[in-house]
Parts: sequence; C-alpha cells; structure tokens
Amino acid sequence: MRVTNQDRDQVVEHVKAAYAEGRLDKFEMDERLHQAMTARTHADLIPIMDDLYGVQAAAYTPPPGPAVPPSRQARAAGYHPRAGYPGAVPVDGGDRVGGAAAHLLTLCGLFVVGPLIMLLTAGRTSPFIRRHAAESLNFHLTVLGATLLLPFTVVGLVLIPFIWILGFVLAVVGGVSAIAGGDFRYPLTVRLVK
Repeated sequence: MRVTNQDRDQVVEHVKAAYAEGRLDKFEMDERLHQAMTARTHADLIPIMDDLYGVQAAAYTPPPGPAVPPSRQARAAGYHPRAGYPGAVPVDGGDRVGGAAAHLLTLCGLFVVGPLIMLLTAGRTSPFIRRHAAESLNFHLTVLGATLLLPFTVVGLVLIPFIWILGFVLAVVGGVSAIAGGDFRYPLTVRLVK
C-alpha cells in the first residue's frame, strides 16, 4: 500500500522524538529521516520504526482521525492547541522561521526558487516547513502560469498587475502565519506539489 504524507510525517515525528530522547545519534536520525521522506510503501517505513518500538510497529494501523503521536504527547505537556487545530503539536522556533522563509524568499526575487530550496533542504526534516514550502511553491507556480497565459487576452493584461500585487501581499500573510506557528493556504492555487 502506498504511503501518504501523513504517514511519513508520523514516522518523522517518532524519529525526532527518539533523537530527542537520546535513543538515536545525529547520523542515525538523518539516515532514518531520509528513508522516511523517500518511502513509497508502508513496507519501506516498517524498518525505520522496527528497532525503536519492536515488532509492534509492524502491526501499526493509523488512527481514523488526526491524533498526536504518543511520543509527542510528553513534549506537548502544558501546550494548549490553538482553536481550530485539533491535535496540534508545538513547533519550535527554527521550524517557524524556516516556514516563514519559504513564503518570504519570494519577496527577495527568488520567486519559485526560494520555496523550492526550502522544500528540498529543510523540508526533508521538518513537516511544518515542508507544508509551508509546498504551499508557497504551488501558489507561485500558479502565479507564474497565470502570468504566462493571461497576456493572450485583453482582460488578462489588466489582471496581471493585480495578481502580482496579491501574490506579494499573500506571501507576507503566509510568512506571518508561519511565524505564528499556524498553517496557511493560498486561495485559487493549483496544488501540483504535495
């Protein structure tokens, strides 16, 4: 059976928790995170978790709804999820800055390249940065496609400046949302990158 991004994110969180508890060294964590982020089937994820939790990992079935993994519950003690985010877990400052950078690098002229760099580098180890970088990349690819296709119509020539202004404004809003630790979804976006 194919692995979803949610399955990968759960394994990544377990590996990070094991590293935080001292059960893995930095090299082992990096290796397991790489394997988790490139896994295609559940059979690829089982060896990553097997020696952390024993044979129970092979019989693991995901819960029906979003839930906080047991390894994150201890670290989330005293944390109160924001309204509207059931099962939300705390995100550290580095992840928030990385998520904001995925949105705000576009303002520095790295229009599609900035979010792509963040997705390929920091997105491999942080699901939070990956979500923000993928969302920003999808939006800016959509704006780029609209910029290339709309000049063929008279209405499109009028809309292009407004689309670019909206793109800059929404990039700032996305960056602020990431700094605050929340999720942000751009409107009217073709989501090519998951």
